[in-house]
Amino acid sequence: MNIEDSMQEFDNSSVLITGGLGFIGSNLAHRLVALGARVTLVDSLIPEYGGNLANIADIRDRVAVNISDTRDEHSMRYLVAGHDFLFNLAGQTSHIDSMHAPDVDLEINCRAQLSILESCRKQNPGVRVVFASTRQVYGRPEYLPVDEKHPVRPVDVNGINKWAGEAYHMLYNDVYGISCCVLRLTNTYGPRMRIKDGRQTFLGVWLRRVLEAQPFEVWGGDQLRDFTYVDDCVDALLLAATRDEAAGRLFNLGGEPPISLRELAELLVEINGQGEFDTKAFPADRKAIDIGDFYADDSLVREVLGWKPTTPLRDGLQLSLDYFRDGLGEYC
Repeated sequence: MNIEDSMQEFDNSSVLITGGLGFIGSNLAHRLVALGARVTLVDSLIPEYGGNLANIADIRDRVAVNISDTRDEHSMRYLVAGHDFLFNLAGQTSHIDSMHAPDVDLEINCRAQLSILESCRKQNPGVRVVFASTRQVYGRPEYLPVDEKHPVRPVDVNGINKWAGEAYHMLYNDVYGISCCVLRLTNTYGPRMRIKDGRQTFLGVWLRRVLEAQPFEVWGGDQLRDFTYVDDCVDALLLAATRDEAAGRLFNLGGEPPISLRELAELLVEINGQGEFDTKAFPADRKAIDIGDFYADDSLVREVLGWKPTTPLRDGLQLSLDYFRDGLGEYC
């Protein structure tokens, strides 16, 4: 089954997206609406976590929105019922916030995941679940590129709790037969991402600064990273939800060949036509949890699900700049 065949399965299907007003969730919602799905978005709209009603302005009358927190067990019991697919994308993404408020990260990225899965077990065991995790679970790489066999050794509270969330999904797949798949995302970027601060991604801050004709900071500069454009990420989510081979599996997502942060900054300035950046040493609190070079081996997801990224980094950056240039006020 290719991506086109997978897309057909969403026609007239019922889909729930936690974190649906956020970056990836809203892009997924747009795709699902176009595919004919009946989409319900759940989001807490906590200011620090990325939900933004502007993300769905052009499809607001074609989706159902429920402002609720995934930590609310009573709401989740009601919300998970009757859906064919659950894209579990809600989470606290800031690594620094997880170190400053570890109890909050534990509640959102760990305990709430168990509550969601319990609701599925009791109310909708036939639902297909895709959980968005992060490459942060690996910690500092022992070798590159990092494949799924690499040891898991998180360097921050966020990584530990996301790892626990993964384990819960795999457990409920294996013990209760709830179809669950985990995708470990790496530096996803594109339209609708959070750009007001660095809680979601440093690249969002860079984009905002160049569009405001302000200099931005590059910490370090030599670290290698890979990037996934959001439309390619959405493709992977759709495949993971519909392919039987995905159940009980976890996959890395990747992108193009890795690029250094300094080279990325230069490329962004070049595409924008103007901009300046300063290379600085890492702040002490961030240096302590920096993982150095990281890029993923995504050959497993390519082999098993037939996924591959199709948006070159240059094109993705151009699309991102164009999107935010036209609506910067909604995201700052």
